[in-house]
Amino acid sequence: MRSIRFERVYKSFNGEPIIQNLNLEIPNGTFFALLGPSGSGKTTMLRMIAGFEHPDKGRIYIGDEDITDFPPDKRRVNTVFQNYALFPHLNVFDNVAYGPRLHGMHPDIVTEKVMLTLEKVRLARFSKKSIGQLSGGQQQRVALARAIINEPDVLLLDEPLAALDLKLREQMLLELVELQDELRTTFVYVTHDQFEALTVADYMAIVDEDGNVEQVGTPKEIYEYPVTTFVANFVGTSNLLQGVIKKEEEILFLAVEELGLLEVIPPQDDSWVIDGYTAYMSVRPEKIEIKKYPVDGFSNRLQGTVISIVYHGRSTQYNIRVSKNHILQVFEQNEEHSAREGITYDDTVYLHWQKDSVVLLKE
Repeated sequence: MRSIRFERVYKSFNGEPIIQNLNLEIPNGTFFALLGPSGSGKTTMLRMIAGFEHPDKGRIYIGDEDITDFPPDKRRVNTVFQNYALFPHLNVFDNVAYGPRLHGMHPDIVTEKVMLTLEKVRLARFSKKSIGQLSGGQQQRVALARAIINEPDVLLLDEPLAALDLKLREQMLLELVELQDELRTTFVYVTHDQFEALTVADYMAIVDEDGNVEQVGTPKEIYEYPVTTFVANFVGTSNLLQGVIKKEEEILFLAVEELGLLEVIPPQDDSWVIDGYTAYMSVRPEKIEIKKYPVDGFSNRLQGTVISIVYHGRSTQYNIRVSKNHILQVFEQNEEHSAREGITYDDTVYLHWQKDSVVLLKE
């Protein structure tokens, strides 16, 4: 159970930089997610931890040990791949026993360890089944069991649930969280799916298209307080508005073309918040109240027209045109007695939100 640290790591393929000057620390014993779009270098980071790729520059540490030049078999790191990479000619027991046998462990100890590990992933009764007899979720558990049986310091998971259907994926996410909580091994989970990352992670790093880490924090910190427009857009859904900062009698506004002055609060680092500076505001759709009539007590209010309604089951999405060039999204939790009941297409509505619900962004 040790931390992982990248120091000034640079990696390119065929002269094309994939990762540039990466500095990142993954705390020990945590479930850490690397979240970003396809092609952002997440899997390359994972492969460098595992030793399958070597950085062109920089160093990688596990704990205080520099593992940059260690071959894969000398690192206490195991990987669960997207395609599981199970041996189809071996049964469940023999797949999981492969590692301990390779290390010359006594057969009695191998049997004991395999059965204990299969108990952890709830597959003990399937130990004699062939891989072909298992469902996708069960195969995933075999891959996990094979990865954790040698008690690695770090477990790497490269989009391990991509092949599963939504219901099974949600189930497996919860099982992964429970397993990590039991083992307290450092898990590093690569995904481009924000739902997966927000579900499993203690901490997460958001990686942009160029391999830059935009923000590191807890899921709540990143969702509620994104530090760039990329993070606000990539994690969840956000209404982003560009404007110019205005200060009037100690009250801070963003002057948005066609929409007027919208009240905001300064970010924690407000050294850049200067009158006349171009900035962005991010408002999550669920933070906006939608009514058929104006309501007092809110920092901001806009009038608009409903142009579309999308029913999501748990929630309803309203798309509201508030000006010629601005459409805002509003999410409403579906309840039996909704306060917004009766809103339909082409209705004139009023959108309200508090200044505390706004995140002011520099870029």
